[in-house]
Amino acid sequence: MRYDALFRLDGRRTVVIGAGSGIGREAALALAAHGASVVCADRDLPAAEETAARCAGSARLVDVLDPEAVRRLADEEPADVLVFTAATNVRKRLLDYTGEEFDRVVGLNLRGSFDVIRAFGAGMVERGRGSIIGFASIRASVTEPGQSVYSATKAGLVQLLRTAAAEFGPHGVRVNAIAPGVVETPLTEQIKNDPGWYDAYAAKSALGRWAGAEEMAGAVVYLAGDAASFVTGSVLYVDGGWTAVDGRFDPPN
Repeated sequence: MRYDALFRLDGRRTVVIGAGSGIGREAALALAAHGASVVCADRDLPAAEETAARCAGSARLVDVLDPEAVRRLADEEPADVLVFTAATNVRKRLLDYTGEEFDRVVGLNLRGSFDVIRAFGAGMVERGRGSIIGFASIRASVTEPGQSVYSATKAGLVQLLRTAAAEFGPHGVRVNAIAPGVVETPLTEQIKNDPGWYDAYAAKSALGRWAGAEEMAGAVVYLAGDAASFVTGSVLYVDGGWTAVDGRFDPPN
């Protein structure tokens, strides 16, 4: 065992869906820094091209809501490692939710993930190797008012990934989830614009702050390569201790 090479990804082809910004962009940069070739896929092609230029990769336009486009990407860009981060959220209480909003969140977060896992998983199973990394959330296990549908989709995504791990594992394919806490990304812009909300989320973390998108990259690199060769069906929480701490009161001595 060459322990000095556990985190190297030389010669591995990776596809990052959602590479145009946020966690996806940082994941692409980190994978490339460890030797992987990276295909940066996003529905915003100029943003994907910007990421690709920074990591000597290539850019592809893909809309996760288009199953045929996802299958075409998987066929044309066979991957040793797949990372997908695409997601959306509508923060409303259940009684205020509309059917259209429900369909929009479920359509991207769950149906889109279903199509991505199947399209790329098929090729990996056929080749007998691969690592699939999907981004869930702490909301897969803990929730709050206004997070009903998003939480449901992220819990569903975890179970999709775990089932894929069970089905793909005999063929040499590993499948895992990363569950971030609160991260500075475009998806959390609504919260960042409300100082009280922003500060409350920072206080909930054991570290007392939000994460930067780059702080998710280490988990991606770990799960992508040989350092995690016996890790599958797992959920890796990168949440600053959010799910470990129940309450913030510090009792007196």
